[in-house]
Amino acid sequence: MSGKVMIVEDEMAISQVLRVYLEKAGYETVLVADGARALPTFYEENPDLVLLDVMLPHRDGWAILEDIRAEGQCPVIMLTALGDVEYRVDGLSQGADDYIAKPFEAVEVVARVQAVLRRSAIEDKDLKTFGSLQVDFAARRISLGGREIELTPRDMSLLLFLAENPNRAFTRDELIEHVWGWDYDGSDRAVDLSVKRIRQALEDWPQEEGEIKTMRGLGYQLSCS
Repeated sequence: MSGKVMIVEDEMAISQVLRVYLEKAGYETVLVADGARALPTFYEENPDLVLLDVMLPHRDGWAILEDIRAEGQCPVIMLTALGDVEYRVDGLSQGADDYIAKPFEAVEVVARVQAVLRRSAIEDKDLKTFGSLQVDFAARRISLGGREIELTPRDMSLLLFLAENPNRAFTRDELIEHVWGWDYDGSDRAVDLSVKRIRQALEDWPQEEGEIKTMRGLGYQLSCS
């Protein structure tokens, strides 16, 4: 499969056509016809992309989009009969990745899904998530449960390096070479002190999600499931 697409659409004829075309293109699909069921299903299914109608019973698409965006960056394409430019601008400004006005051709929707997922995959190369810990390599930013973690530039470089190579152990000498640089002439005790500060900064990170583990007789690794 190419990924999982959740279709939130109360018109069954439309959702069934989209399902046929998307599954033919290799996607797994999940159908939701009620706005009230959209978010619980989103949590249960963890889709790679959401096709989200604006006009839904019990809860509209804008409110659902807001909740999805509060949880993360899952791509969302809005589907609606409101085709005016102002609605498109509103949708994109509220965090939608694309906007398709009805009536539409199912083949166009599939093409838009493919384009958004390709774009998302490129962007995701700069992001890694370890449970509630998110690492943004491009921005050199670490957040835990949505709260940004403040680190010194050297400690940040060490954590980013370990996060680039999860579950791989490095000796202190290897970490000094990769993070401090080959011309560093201080003690390898600097690695231990840096790890101690990082652990303190990440003290609220649940251990079942991951940890910076001491490898006895070797060094350190960012251990995660």
